[in-house]
This record gives sequence, structure tokens and C-alpha cells, in this order.
Amino acid sequence: MATTGTAAFNLEFTELAEEAWERAGREMRSGYDLRTARRSLNLLTIELANRGINLWTIEQGTIPLVQGTNTYALPADTIDLLEHVIRTSPGVTNSQADLNITRISVSTYSTIPNKLVQGRPIQVWIQRLRDAPQVTVWPTPDQGTVGSPYYTLVYWRMRRIQDAGSGVETEDVPFRFLPVLASGLAYQIAMKTPELMQRVPMLQAEYEKQFELAAGEDREKAAIRFVPRQQFLGGGTI
Repeated sequence: MATTGTAAFNLEFTELAEEAWERAGREMRSGYDLRTARRSLNLLTIELANRGINLWTIEQGTIPLVQGTNTYALPADTIDLLEHVIRTSPGVTNSQADLNITRISVSTYSTIPNKLVQGRPIQVWIQRLRDAPQVTVWPTPDQGTVGSPYYTLVYWRMRRIQDAGSGVETEDVPFRFLPVLASGLAYQIAMKTPELMQRVPMLQAEYEKQFELAAGEDREKAAIRFVPRQQFLGGGTI
């Protein structure tokens, strides 16, 4: 028999809510059932961000650095930065270079004697504030012109998963995570519906199973090489 020839299955929010209610043991019957499912789904996507790195939410961004300015705002939906470099002479053929910049803690930054000394930034402190994260580089940039910055902070960030839709939108997850959303939403619905409480353990187990399957596939598959670090003790190495 012929196959469909397509691989585009997805779920609109309303369909996802219906699936979750049915898994929980009841049909979705009212507008309130839909609203409470939307609220639970938004909380569920926040939980997914807390569980670890979701590869589809990694985005690259840039911040042109200004001479004499060391603190810059990140996009408001930024969860954290994963990688960062300082790019010198951006856009200049054969002159552009990406240089490593080390992330430091607030404790390390606080002990820097002169935080306004200027030079090529070699360290970055990330402040994960409530409304919008900020980055502070050190040393403070010593070069930069309007429209043609000498230094650019290039970063790879993990952003928030977009909010649940109002009905016809699909969710901001790859198809591999649709079973996670359906099972996780069913679990959350059952937790706040008294007549479905007896299904909570089963739904929780299914949710954890689906998450482990999806998270196990949604991982970096590049080769990793571990190099032992040498320590010098008494003139020798170990």
C-alpha cells in the first residue's frame, strides 16, 4: 500500500489540550478546561527549561561593544548564555578573529580592583536578572566607533520556549517533544482535578518516560575529547 508521502504532523494548542484531557481520563468540556490547560502548558514549558538545555532554543546573538561601556542588556527572553567570544574587527576580510572570553562569577568580579580599566575584554560576568539578563565585560572596551565597533561580543544563548497559543497556533517545540507535552499536560491536569487524582502516578510515570526518550535524542552528537590536566608538583608532573 502507498504511504502518505508527508511527514508534517503537528498539534494545534486546542488539539493538544483535548489529547491531554483524554489521557487524564476526561473529555475537555468547557472554555475553562481550555484556559486551565493553557496555564498548565505554560508552566510545563518553564519546567522543560529548568530540566536542561533544549537544543532548539539555542540562538546566536551579537552585541557591538562601545568604548568605555562595560555593561550591556541581553534579550529579555534569554535564560542563560552557553558560549561567548570576543570578535575583533567584525566584517573586515582577513582581519576578523574570534577570541576566547572566560565567564566569571560575581565573587570573582567583585574582587577586581579597577573595574573601569580599559583594554580588550577577556572576562564576562552574566547577571541573570528577573526582567532582562545583563553581561558585564572586563576590561572595559578600549576601542570602538559608532557604526563600526572594533569589538563585538558574540554569544550563543538559550531562550525561553514561546508561550502556549490561543487555539490555532502550534507549540514552540520540535515534533519529538509533542509526546512530552501531551503526557506532561495530562499529568498536570490530573493533579488539579480531584476526580482524576487516582491517575496521577500513572500519568507522572508516562511523562517521565516520554521526557527521557525525547531528551536522550535531543542532545549534542559531536565527538567529545577529554584531555587530562597537568599539575606541577615539586618540579615534576602528574
